[in-house]
Amino acid sequence: MCDDLTEADNTTFLARLAQANRPIDRRRFAVLGAGAATMASVPGCIARIADQAPAMPVSGHAVAITTPDGVTDAWFVTPTTGKHPAVIMWPDIAGLRDAYKTMAARLAGAGYAVLVVNQYYRGAKAPVLESLSAWRTPEGQEKLKPLIATITPAGIASDAAAYVPWLDSQPQVDTARKIATSGYCMGGPYTVRTAAAMPGRIGAAASFHGAGLVDPKAGADSPHLLIAKTKAAFLFAIAQNDDATMPEAKTMLKAAATAAGRPAEVEVYPAQHGWCTIDAPVYDEAQAEKAWTRMLALFKTNL
Repeated sequence: MCDDLTEADNTTFLARLAQANRPIDRRRFAVLGAGAATMASVPGCIARIADQAPAMPVSGHAVAITTPDGVTDAWFVTPTTGKHPAVIMWPDIAGLRDAYKTMAARLAGAGYAVLVVNQYYRGAKAPVLESLSAWRTPEGQEKLKPLIATITPAGIASDAAAYVPWLDSQPQVDTARKIATSGYCMGGPYTVRTAAAMPGRIGAAASFHGAGLVDPKAGADSPHLLIAKTKAAFLFAIAQNDDATMPEAKTMLKAAATAAGRPAEVEVYPAQHGWCTIDAPVYDEAQAEKAWTRMLALFKTNL
């Protein structure tokens, strides 16, 4: 997770790059030339990922979804025509913001109806922070820590059980296809909890630099043990510094998936925690593109 240890490690990593006079491989917010559909989908955002506009024209808008705990504010972006398999996207620790709207727009452009949610809706509307860098400040941590405390495993499962039927009621969603879920940082384990909460509808789950996928303190409620309750195929893309902190986690994930009879691709990427999020200081374009390709392959095969 984006805890003090991870942040200190990422800061050291960036400092070493600077001392070695090596560029940080990122194109987080390149100005759009063509691709006005993305800009229209994400008001105020002039970003695209790796200089690529969505393959299909897309349109996005704010939505509100009722859950047992209140009303989630979220962003729903889809191709402008047709019906498509749905994806529930869980943001990283900094929450729903323009970076994730842009990432959702790109995924929608690949042919998906994408719902990116505000996991902090119980205490605040999005955006709580404008960027991941804001989490690194005392003010950002002061804002987020009380909100993080409102999130529970049971709450995530309850939210997922509300998001799936909402998606199935949308005219842009192809209900004959399974639903996928993707998650980043703290959202990584939420993909497993989503798949376990709604096994009849979730067909694929992709976790990128996920935090706490193997949680010894959680006992039987550790996300890796919940794989047995799912009917999904999985992608676990692990950051090199997360692997260094808990090298046994990848083996335990593989073993849990094998025991459950669930397909799972588990790989440690040569990149730092946060490398897939386009506004992260450690965003790594080459490795993010590899993870993106593997996610699309997972979704194509299992939805």
